[in-house]
Amino acid sequence: MFSGLELTLFLLAAAVLGVVAFRMMQLPPMLGYLVVGIIIGPHGLAFAEDNETTHALAEFGVVFLMFSIGLEFSLAKLSAMRHIVFGLGVAQVATTIAATMVMAWGSAMVLPQFINVSWQAAFALGGALTMSSTAIVSKLLTERLELETEHGRRIMGVLLFQDLALVPLLIVVPALANNSGNIMVTLGWAVGKAMVVLALLLFFGSKLMRGWFRIVVKRRSQELFMLNLLLITLGAAWITEKAGLSLALGAFIAGMLISETEFKHQVEEDIKSFRDVLLGLFFITIGMLLNVRTVVDHWFLVLLLLTGPVLLKFALIAGLARLFGSSTGVALRVGLGLAQAGEFGFVLLSQAGGLKLVDPLLIQVILAAMVLSMLATPLILAKSDAIVMRFSANEWMLQSLALTQLATRTMGVQKHVIIAGFGRSGQSLARLLEEEGIAYHALEMDPELVQDARNGGANVSYGDAARRESLVAAGIHRAAALVVTYASTPSALKVLHHAAELEPELPVIVRSHDDADLEKLLAAGATEVVPEALEGSLMLASHALVMLGVPLRRVVHRVQDARDERYASLRGYFHGMSDAEADGVGMNVRLQSVTLIDGASAVGHTLAEIDLPAHCGAEVAMLRRGKQRLDAPDQAVLMAGDIVVLRGSSESILRAEKRLLSK
Repeated sequence: MFSGLELTLFLLAAAVLGVVAFRMMQLPPMLGYLVVGIIIGPHGLAFAEDNETTHALAEFGVVFLMFSIGLEFSLAKLSAMRHIVFGLGVAQVATTIAATMVMAWGSAMVLPQFINVSWQAAFALGGALTMSSTAIVSKLLTERLELETEHGRRIMGVLLFQDLALVPLLIVVPALANNSGNIMVTLGWAVGKAMVVLALLLFFGSKLMRGWFRIVVKRRSQELFMLNLLLITLGAAWITEKAGLSLALGAFIAGMLISETEFKHQVEEDIKSFRDVLLGLFFITIGMLLNVRTVVDHWFLVLLLLTGPVLLKFALIAGLARLFGSSTGVALRVGLGLAQAGEFGFVLLSQAGGLKLVDPLLIQVILAAMVLSMLATPLILAKSDAIVMRFSANEWMLQSLALTQLATRTMGVQKHVIIAGFGRSGQSLARLLEEEGIAYHALEMDPELVQDARNGGANVSYGDAARRESLVAAGIHRAAALVVTYASTPSALKVLHHAAELEPELPVIVRSHDDADLEKLLAAGATEVVPEALEGSLMLASHALVMLGVPLRRVVHRVQDARDERYASLRGYFHGMSDAEADGVGMNVRLQSVTLIDGASAVGHTLAEIDLPAHCGAEVAMLRRGKQRLDAPDQAVLMAGDIVVLRGSSESILRAEKRLLSK
């Protein structure tokens, strides 16, 4: 029997091993957590028990996840979503419970030896199956940058109402089991309490939050800021729990209130580490619920209870979303996102078992089917685009139309810059390019941002730069450069992969948080990687030197030397058609890429043997082979198709090009 500390350490060690293994197999880490839970849980190797300690850790994970999601919302946004929350959400819960009761009655007619439940039990099972996984779906939407999309907002709206619906369901099910006559009074009292608590949090909390945070921030203590953040998050969760609501709902409201303040971004950074670690432990506890022996012994029934409810929920939710005005493609995505079971469904299922409404064996089989549906969720959402495109001709037409419109906007543009991401960095770059008279076109995944920026005259379109089709439509074959302005290594690697296949000679500049993924990005074909941490340190150092009395000219010189050492490509630049006229003389340092063709004199030799600096006056800035940037270019034997990036004056580069290519 593990102590609390020993159990926590064991779960952390198992989580690390599971995530490493699944990362190596290029699978979502969430699946790693779930599989680890299955293996070490009471139904597997029995290394860890499904007890109060593990449940407490799991609840903290959900609390911090919902808090971070609340930071993405605001009172105004929630008010705008009221038709989704109380329209589509109500319809989803009501129809799913009704359909489950009908399905349970039909199953009892077909398989009476396995399923024989009362209507009260069918209602309890319907309540359990109507829930979807807030933790899994919201995390996947966040990772896929889809929280702000049309289908993402509808999914989150329904999930919010499901959390609210948990309260009356937890009251109604015991009343039905006991045949209580005062069910309406009990339910009305619970709803009244919930409304009072929510009103207090939303209205009075919004007035107090900004002022209280300012008091804390003025103390200039990171410890105090973090303690205050934990107090508000857990305190709001405790208040809603005491009122009979869920912990997750209170945490969501706390995050939403803080999103109204100027401290939102700092809070997001501070809470991230807590959220991800504890959420991983939550997924492990979900995996621990799965009894593999039950799945094997009753595989047919598990398969039936897995596919039946999932397909039913998918069809119901997609149909309801369509009735509430969504396009076919959006409706299908909403259905796919909410078709699985949810963590709060386990609470209702456990309650039904404790009240003796459902046979224990049936509960175990349903539990296994629910866990398997949650296991399948990351795979379903990963393939959601392909599924929607296959079953919705309208969605295919909309996607094609969007790409056609994008291609039309960029069709007449030559030598432009493609900007991947139009946030703060992308917009700053766009303004500088406009001032220099350089054409650009930006791709952005936030539809509201795209609309606002386009209304302001920006050349931006809705599109994912990590998709090959979007890059082609944006005119990558005619572009002068591609700049990835957001610091997301997985997405940047996809962009680099497509860029290397479509236009291997195109300069690609990538932004990153720090140097951690520098080599990975360079190896994938990035011409240059700009770490935020380095630029911040250079600016900090320059201001400090000026304040200490170092002459400004010397500070600028030292900072430039540091940049030249780190950013080799800044000592030159790729010339366009008008550069010779702008330079006046042809002696400025520049960059030019040369692709070695079959039969070129340089093929079969090393750059050290050719010695371009001695014979031509130009040096080699980079040597690329396919997607790779070779680390020791002087020693590599050159091959046909290699790209040699030269640095020097126009005359020296011309001489070097002749020396490399002459036959």
